[in-house]
Amino acid sequence: MKGGQFSRLWGRQFSLLWLLLFSPPSFFGPGRTTHYLSVNYQRKSSFVLHTPDLFVDDPADSLVLLNPKEHLTEEESHSRVAEGEENDKIVKYSDRPVDRTNRLSLEEKMRTGFRPLLLRSKLKLLGISCLESAVSLLNSVPITCNYAKGRWVADSRRPLYSGFGCKQFLSDMWACRLTQRTDFSYEGYRWQPNNCEMLEFQGVEFLRRMQDKTIAFVGDSLGRQQFQSLMCMATGGKEKPEIQDVGWKYGLVAPKGVVRPDGWAYWFPDTNTTILYYWSASLCGIEPINTADPSTEFAMHLDRPPTFLTRFLPQFHVVILNTGHHWNRGKLSANKWVMHANGKPVTDRKLAQMGNAKNYTVYSIVRWFDSQLPFYPQLKVFFRTISPRHFSNGDWNTGGRCDSLSPLAKGSEVFKDESSDPVVEGAVRGTRVKILDITAISELRDEGHISRYSIKASVGINDCLHWCLPGIPDTWNELLYAQL
Repeated sequence: MKGGQFSRLWGRQFSLLWLLLFSPPSFFGPGRTTHYLSVNYQRKSSFVLHTPDLFVDDPADSLVLLNPKEHLTEEESHSRVAEGEENDKIVKYSDRPVDRTNRLSLEEKMRTGFRPLLLRSKLKLLGISCLESAVSLLNSVPITCNYAKGRWVADSRRPLYSGFGCKQFLSDMWACRLTQRTDFSYEGYRWQPNNCEMLEFQGVEFLRRMQDKTIAFVGDSLGRQQFQSLMCMATGGKEKPEIQDVGWKYGLVAPKGVVRPDGWAYWFPDTNTTILYYWSASLCGIEPINTADPSTEFAMHLDRPPTFLTRFLPQFHVVILNTGHHWNRGKLSANKWVMHANGKPVTDRKLAQMGNAKNYTVYSIVRWFDSQLPFYPQLKVFFRTISPRHFSNGDWNTGGRCDSLSPLAKGSEVFKDESSDPVVEGAVRGTRVKILDITAISELRDEGHISRYSIKASVGINDCLHWCLPGIPDTWNELLYAQL
């Protein structure tokens, strides 16, 4: 048999096998006659997306690049020291697509919709009696899953922990069950991606999978919310006296006179799992300009990672990064941060624009992680996209509100393939850093914010930035779990 004829014959057999394995049972129901079978199979599906320019002429053109102000006193830090090597090269773009491929093992394929008995019956129609003969073929096919594309569905099993519990890890200011709020319908939904199934999150199973591993959240107060959410999910919101505070191992101890440390770290002794959070709102290296001056300004190195990361990276197995809402003049002024690049104050007016500085930083830290990952094969790095704000009729300090109590008033489904955060999407493209895309799915959940019910809220002040817990950040962690 000639090569071309063999290829065509195998192609027809493969197409028929694919149709039989993946079509619904009703397709082969009694009385159904199929005169022509046509399967258009694509071995690899990728999302080739447009990357925005690193610099924008008008920062106001991009909501993602420039994020409106939040409370200046909301999340301050005493940490000022940072080190790191200078990155002199200009950030480059890559034409490679963002990696969204989810390769499932046969076991996972069975668990997420492949039924063994159904498989056997379909294979018999092809005269194949041995399921194992098709295993290698199935495992060679990548199943592409864009976790950010799907829909919100009602689920009576939610929330994953009680809003009255988890006092060991959950801040009162984010526990909406402890406030005057009376409607909690926002708790009763889960995210269902298209083209793939997410495993049900189980705290015990999660910790088993994370045995002997350290998970580090590094970012702003939204990163802290995700960290607290994962702690509550991992414990089921139950009191766990055996879990130990090990912040001292990472320098996360509040100095005398400081309200709180720069982060928290907890160790689960049964599985030797550590989950920690480090406050780095900008993801920049920060260091005092004049160490001899108590009132000194601080160099905000746009092209250097925080010292915390350079120091402890060898100990980490999973890192989740985020930044966004501190990139405004008010924040930089309050923290006495002065932009630096290549070891010098930024004098380029274009780079000094807030949106451009943020872009440059995001690309810089992704590039740095990408350079480090070959040395740490155990490490997985995720960059979480920006969490949306839902202020209407003003901002946080001008009467802005988010009063909606109706779930999914903006719709329940995300249809687009590309991310709503083009900066992060562009930065990770062509690198080993993965995207944790939560922007569009969170945009649909404006009813889930703290709103006016915050325990410490002032009259007329609404928090339409942070989320109630349990709530939307739990879904972020379910997406993280699915990609681990």
